[in-house]
Amino acid sequence: MSSHLQILLLALFMTAPALQRGPAGPPETLRPGARVWLHAHNCYPEKGLWTDRLDRALATRADHLAIEQDVAWAADAQGHGRSVVSHEAKLTGNEPTLEEHFFNRVRPMMEQALKENRRETWPLLVLHLDFKTHEPAHHQAVWDLLGRHESWLTTAERVADDTRIMPFVPGPLLVLTEAGEGQVDTFHLKVPVGERLRLFGTVVPVPPTGSNSEERAAAAISATPEALLPTGATNYRRWANFSWAVVEHGGQAKAGAWTPEDERRLQSLVSRAHGLGLWIRFYTLNGHPPGEAPGWTESYNFGSLSAAETRWKAAVAAGVEFVATDQYEEFARILAARR
Repeated sequence: MSSHLQILLLALFMTAPALQRGPAGPPETLRPGARVWLHAHNCYPEKGLWTDRLDRALATRADHLAIEQDVAWAADAQGHGRSVVSHEAKLTGNEPTLEEHFFNRVRPMMEQALKENRRETWPLLVLHLDFKTHEPAHHQAVWDLLGRHESWLTTAERVADDTRIMPFVPGPLLVLTEAGEGQVDTFHLKVPVGERLRLFGTVVPVPPTGSNSEERAAAAISATPEALLPTGATNYRRWANFSWAVVEHGGQAKAGAWTPEDERRLQSLVSRAHGLGLWIRFYTLNGHPPGEAPGWTESYNFGSLSAAETRWKAAVAAGVEFVATDQYEEFARILAARR
């Protein structure tokens, strides 16, 4: 046998295992359980107030920061529209566009990240889109907006079989959405096979049953992790999104002292999600004196900062990826203490 042929056969032997494995797994930074993010809840102005929320979140300098932007479709009489940042579907006309409020604000960060090209640290930032209106034109406008910033994005190849989970190609920004009506059509099904997915949705939620709030609260806390998460990740659906009511009966406002049973419940949900290849988010964990909050939802309030901190630490220890809170600075300190 010639030496040339021997070298060729040796090379084929050494590469065969890699060929059998197929696509590489997710980057370590994107593996379920690898990172905990400060999830800046409702990080935008509301009715002209609290205009500093995005600046506050960015100023925490958290290593892992997720920004929630609620978006609605603002259309004129001619049908031309734009995606604006709003907590409500009913608009005042003064809402900033998603592009000007978020994308223009983080542009220097993204351009610097691309220049430095430290891919092992990507993504640096998560954008969580919570759609308040689901017009096909709205979804398309957001898809096009992401296309104009595709060099920033963490993407994955669109394949015909959605159960075939393709590896991420990390960018400095990861964009997530939920499971609202029609989103999967624009963001996944209409994307040609071989092109790139620009954002990633949740698994379809299983809402608690019941004819009133008490029955729904009982159903939420009694549901098994398997019932709450019956299916795992797909190529498009990469995460799960839950109210805290699936962890403590009645949610934040009715929570008592944090118990070992609560901790086991939290860990069982996180373990189920991670075992299915999903990231997991819980919303929204606040703690402050009643009535003393700048536009925060009172039902998300544990009643004191110490009560919220106990849950934050438990969520961090359990490996919850996205811990949503309105108290950005306080949660950032909890994360910083882990370094």
